[in-house]
Amino acid sequence: MAGGDGERRRRHSSGAMVPLALLIGEEARMEKMERPRIRYGCAAQSKKGEDYFLIRTDCCRVLGDPSSSFSVFAVLDGHNGNAAAIYTRDNLLNHVMGAIPHGLGREEWLQALPRALVAGFVKTDKEFQRKGQTSGTTVTFVIIDGWTITVASVGDSRCILDAQGGVISALTVDHRLEENVEERERVTASGGEVGRLSIVGGAEIGPLRCWPGGLCLSRSIGDMDVGEFIVPVPYVKQIKLLKAGGRLIIASDGIWDALTSDMAANSCRGLPAELAARQVVKEALRTRGLKDDTTCIVVDITQTDQSSEPPPSTPKKVNRLKSFIFRRKPKDSVNKLAKKLSAVGVVEELFEEGSAMLAERLGNDSSAEKTSNVFTCAICQAILVPSKGVSVHAGSIFSTNSKPWEGPFLCDDCRNKKDAMEGKRPSGVKVL
Repeated sequence: MAGGDGERRRRHSSGAMVPLALLIGEEARMEKMERPRIRYGCAAQSKKGEDYFLIRTDCCRVLGDPSSSFSVFAVLDGHNGNAAAIYTRDNLLNHVMGAIPHGLGREEWLQALPRALVAGFVKTDKEFQRKGQTSGTTVTFVIIDGWTITVASVGDSRCILDAQGGVISALTVDHRLEENVEERERVTASGGEVGRLSIVGGAEIGPLRCWPGGLCLSRSIGDMDVGEFIVPVPYVKQIKLLKAGGRLIIASDGIWDALTSDMAANSCRGLPAELAARQVVKEALRTRGLKDDTTCIVVDITQTDQSSEPPPSTPKKVNRLKSFIFRRKPKDSVNKLAKKLSAVGVVEELFEEGSAMLAERLGNDSSAEKTSNVFTCAICQAILVPSKGVSVHAGSIFSTNSKPWEGPFLCDDCRNKKDAMEGKRPSGVKVL
């Protein structure tokens, strides 16, 4: 049928014709029903006052449109003071959102998130270092939009997923020099030195640290007194939960130094999110005592038509299903434990990347966004003309297939930041 009636009506599954407006209304209601219920709780015990967290459940992709809502949860563990953690808590979300092009649909927006998270982390670090303060912070930053979870992290705060069926997996990678061989090699290749603290008599004690500065981490935001090979480029993982849902446990190392992922998840099964967060903190303190700031956020993601019951106390037997097809093949598979989630049909893995190289993380863009021959820096979003911008790929040995005259582009300031992180200019030379 063509013409008016064809445009105003569509055939219902039963064969009857229904008004298009009614069909659109049904689809909108179905979309609303398919969005999960988010329940959360947070608990903390302070020793040094350097742990902070962020909880936002009222964010919108489209200003003023509740149907475009998403939630943000973050844990930040500061060191050498709390300034970096406070600044990051207050500014990181805005910097990430500012790096996403306007006018994107939901699927395009989700696909743009990993790159925007990289840009937002680096911009936050660059802007904080302008303040001349020497503190630093770890960050585990979680965005939940519908059933899609995107996690970005630097340092050793951690996020785990306790999926329905009792499958537990890490959604982050620790950037500790002691355990992460790839990060040790990257730091030394960029001009840093890795070793233990030397005491009188030449003995070496404690964990591996990066010198100068003596930081145990290879990635953080801040830490301007340490070489810039301690980078703010996050590990990013994006997954889509099946509608059975699951539980996230996001916590600082005050938890993870005391409990394994299994211990944390098992300690709070059967409890609602608010009580679960308290129980995880209680279990960590019982195991190790209050030796560090200890912060935990628990987030339950469930179907809206289910009761608000948390994951079962006894894991169910899980039938192994064929793994889902990845939408985007990950370049970096450092988080092999998480792969078993796809194998048992618990999640669909959409994206994973952990490289510290901006040329790899920002990708290629032969059609860089521009208006009247004006481009924007991929990191700080500063307006620049082509003659002033430098391709992120220019001179990069890690992007042999790219063309250095193609975007994305960086302003001079962000190009200097990139060079410093890759050891291409002397440590300690700061761009202010």
